[in-house]
Amino acid sequence: MMRTRAAALLEQPGKWQIVDIDLDEPKEHEVRVRFAAAGLCHSDDHATTGDMPTPHLPLIGGHEGAGVVEEVGPGVRDLAVGDHVVAQFVPSCGRCEACSSGRGNLCDLGMYALTGCMTDGTYRAHLDGADVAQMTMVGTFAQHAIVPEYSLTRIDPGIPFPVAALLSCGVPTGWGSAEYGAEVSAGDTVIVMGVGGVGMNAVQGARARGAAHVIAVDPVASKRDKALEFGATRAFGDLGEAADFARSVTNGQGAHSAIVTVGVTTGEHVAQAVNAIGKFGTVVVTGIGDVRDEGLPINLWALSMMQKRIQGVIFGMGTPSYEITRLARMYQAGTLKLDELITTTYRLDEINQAYADMHAGRNIRGVILHDG
Repeated sequence: MMRTRAAALLEQPGKWQIVDIDLDEPKEHEVRVRFAAAGLCHSDDHATTGDMPTPHLPLIGGHEGAGVVEEVGPGVRDLAVGDHVVAQFVPSCGRCEACSSGRGNLCDLGMYALTGCMTDGTYRAHLDGADVAQMTMVGTFAQHAIVPEYSLTRIDPGIPFPVAALLSCGVPTGWGSAEYGAEVSAGDTVIVMGVGGVGMNAVQGARARGAAHVIAVDPVASKRDKALEFGATRAFGDLGEAADFARSVTNGQGAHSAIVTVGVTTGEHVAQAVNAIGKFGTVVVTGIGDVRDEGLPINLWALSMMQKRIQGVIFGMGTPSYEITRLARMYQAGTLKLDELITTTYRLDEINQAYADMHAGRNIRGVILHDG
C-alpha cells in the first residue's frame, strides 16, 4: 500500500476533511494516477449538502482532474507510465450498447459512478481500514488515486494541468449542451441560464455554432461581464429581461433554445426556460439539484401545441474521449478559451474556502493545485 492525502466527505451533509488515505495496487484495467490539478465543480458540492445522496461514505470528492500515470495494472491497453491524462467523470468501456452506438457518455459502467467503487464492485482506497469511495470512480481531490482505464483520456503533455482538468467536465458539458443538446444553428437566439464553469462554455459553444444572439443570465454582475468576453452578445441579471429581449429579436416568438446551467437547478428554473423559448424551441437541462425533487410546473398544452422540447444532458451528450481530445486541440489552436475560466487556485487544505468562494459568486472555476 501507499499513503496519500485527500479531501473526503465523512458524513452527509458535511464538509470536506483532509485525511490520509491508504491505496491498494491497481488491479486489472486500472492505473495509479498522480493528480496535479482538480477542478472545483458544483456537482461535488451537491454531495456535501445532501442534494446528491451517496450510498457509501467516506467519499473522496472530485471528478475534474488531470495528472500523470505512475503505475499500470494488468490488462491495461492504451495507457503507459508517464502519460498525461484527464479524468472522465463518466467512463467509456467502448463495448456496451451505449458506447457501441456512439453514446459513450451513457456507458453502462456509469452505474458505479455514485457508488464510487471500481468496476469489480470493490474499493482501492481505505481510511483506518475502512473502504473509501471515489467520486465517479476517480476522486480527483486525492493526490494519488487508482482509476479504471475507462475513466481516463490521454492528452498532449504540453497542455497545463490546471487547464486540462477543466476538460473533465465543465468544458465538454457546457460546450456539448449548446452543440448537441440545443443543436444551435447559425442565426439562432440562445439563452444560457447561469454562467459559471459550465454555462460559460455553453456560451462559447453557442457562439462558435454561429448563434446571432447569445444571451447570458446570471445574478452576479462579474459573471455577466465575463460572459461578454466569452462570446455572449447580451447579459441580464434576470431571465424575464432576457426572455423579453429574445422575443424582441425573434418577431415575438422567443429564443430558439434555453440552456439551464444553474448551480442548483429546480423545476421552476426549467419552467421559466420553457416559457422563454418559442415554437419548436428546445430547453436543455444540464444543471442538477436535489435528487428528490420531482415535477415541472409547465403548461402541457403549450409544450405540445408549440412543439417545444426538454432535453436532459450529461457530459454534453458527447463521447468523453473524443470530446476531451478535440476540445484540447481547439485550445491549442487558440479557438477555445480555457485559461480565462480559472479565477482562483487553491491548496488542497483550502477546499472549503474554495467552495465558499463559489457560493459567493467569486469564481468561474476554482482549481486545486495538488503540488501548490
